[in-house]
Amino acid sequence: MVRFAKAYVKYIDATSRLVGKIVMYLIFIMMGILLYDTISRTVFGRPNIWAVELAQFFMAAYYLLGGAFTLLIGGHVRMDLFYSRWSGRGKAFADVITFVPLIIYMVILLWGGVQGIIYAVRYKQITYSAWAPQVTPIKIFMVLGILLMTLQVISELIKDLMFIRGENLRTEQKS
Repeated sequence: MVRFAKAYVKYIDATSRLVGKIVMYLIFIMMGILLYDTISRTVFGRPNIWAVELAQFFMAAYYLLGGAFTLLIGGHVRMDLFYSRWSGRGKAFADVITFVPLIIYMVILLWGGVQGIIYAVRYKQITYSAWAPQVTPIKIFMVLGILLMTLQVISELIKDLMFIRGENLRTEQKS
């Protein structure tokens, strides 16, 4: 069981790190789209009906797919009033207590996201804009982000449980 846990943590952490380092560049694509739209609108007098909405889609993918990497490096907001003063074991205990309900919440989000994809595909759901793109691609990115975040939360839970037992599986420094 310990060997499986170590392999799981190694694989999920590597996947979260890879996805996070790839999606961080989506911010430049989003900026490029908005810059193109600004130049097109102000210099040439030709606004685009798709630019802002497409940039929003990229921003959503950036946010959703980057969540697991942010969790991996300890970048999510937490209440540091007490947490920062606790020992490593105290932090691990607190995280175990919070990760269990978080996993339940993430599974519910995942289930709802899959239902959203099914609905979007079945009814060819579009946005209510002049461009009116289908929302299926962004819903797929949403579910992938939630899935990866759920898997990363489980990885963090395993690392904390192993730390409590006396074995440190962390490669990233816990803040």
